[in-house]
Amino acid sequence: MNITNTAPDLTQRPPRSPRVRLGGYVLLPRILDKGRASLAGKLGEYRYSGKGIDRHFFGFVGLDHESLTQEIAKGGGDGELLEWIHANAKNKRQPWEIAAWSQYHLSRTPDSDYETLTEFADSVRKFSATREDVTTWFDLLDLDDHCTFGGKA
Repeated sequence: MNITNTAPDLTQRPPRSPRVRLGGYVLLPRILDKGRASLAGKLGEYRYSGKGIDRHFFGFVGLDHESLTQEIAKGGGDGELLEWIHANAKNKRQPWEIAAWSQYHLSRTPDSDYETLTEFADSVRKFSATREDVTTWFDLLDLDDHCTFGGKA
C-alpha cells in the first residue's frame, strides 16, 4: 500500500480529534494521522515528533516514535498498527489501565502553576475571548483544529 495515497492531507484538514480512540487509547488515531501525513509530506503546521502531547502515549506504552514511524511507513491500516503496538510495546497494559489512562487525558487540565495557566488562557484567547468552556488540553486542541480550518469559535 502506498502511504502517499492513504495519508490525510493535514494542510487541508485536521487530524482526528485527540478524543477519538483506537484500542481504547485516546490520542492514537491522531498520532497515526500525523505520522502518515508526515511521511507523505502533508503535515502542514502539525508536529509529529514524539514530543508535545504525543509523548504521553509513547511513554505509556513504552514505544519510541521512530519505530512507530517505520511501521506506519509500511502502509498498514489502523487495526494492523494497533496489533503491532500491542506486540511491540514495552509496557503491556491491561484494558482497565488503558481506560484509566485515556480518561485521565480526556479530563486533563493545565497544571496549576502560573506560567502554564497563563499560556493556556492565552492560547484559548487567541481563538476566542468569550469561550469559558475550553478547560482541558483536548478542548484546546479541538478548538485550534476547528478554527485553523475556517471554523468560528
